[in-house]
Amino acid sequence: MCKTLKPMMIAAVISLCFIISANAEETVSINSLVDDAETYDNQKVTVEGEAIGEVLERGDYAWVNINDGTNAIGIWMKTSDAEIIKYFGDYKHVGDTVRITGVFSRNCTEHGGDVDIHSVAIEIVKTGRAVQDEISDAKIVIAVVLLCTAALITLIYLKITKNKKQ
Repeated sequence: MCKTLKPMMIAAVISLCFIISANAEETVSINSLVDDAETYDNQKVTVEGEAIGEVLERGDYAWVNINDGTNAIGIWMKTSDAEIIKYFGDYKHVGDTVRITGVFSRNCTEHGGDVDIHSVAIEIVKTGRAVQDEISDAKIVIAVVLLCTAALITLIYLKITKNKKQ
């Protein structure tokens, strides 16, 4: 009995590995979608990228734009799904990294022929954060030098115009 149990356990572990890898969805770059739009048209795809801009609510649905570093695309999703995104990328924030699974359209008839993805699932992969840019010492020195130069030029101008009036 023990001799048959060991091969069965090994087979079970190997089978589990195949099941896990079969369920893992491969992400597609947005550039690949755009470059090979005919192939991906009306296909279920998974993309991953930073949520950027802001949510554009349209009743029960909303637009969210994501950028994967190669390009950006609009995602049409339920407003309730969009509400889980807390940070959107802008000058003061790094947006949440989201993984979206949905149907890609190269010419969406519902949205005026736009390229988009209609989301069926969303997952937050990494939470965004606020960004604080530090001003470098070199920029401070340059600003002070330019301020002093502008003040000096202004004084010279005022002195020249005063002398012309006399």
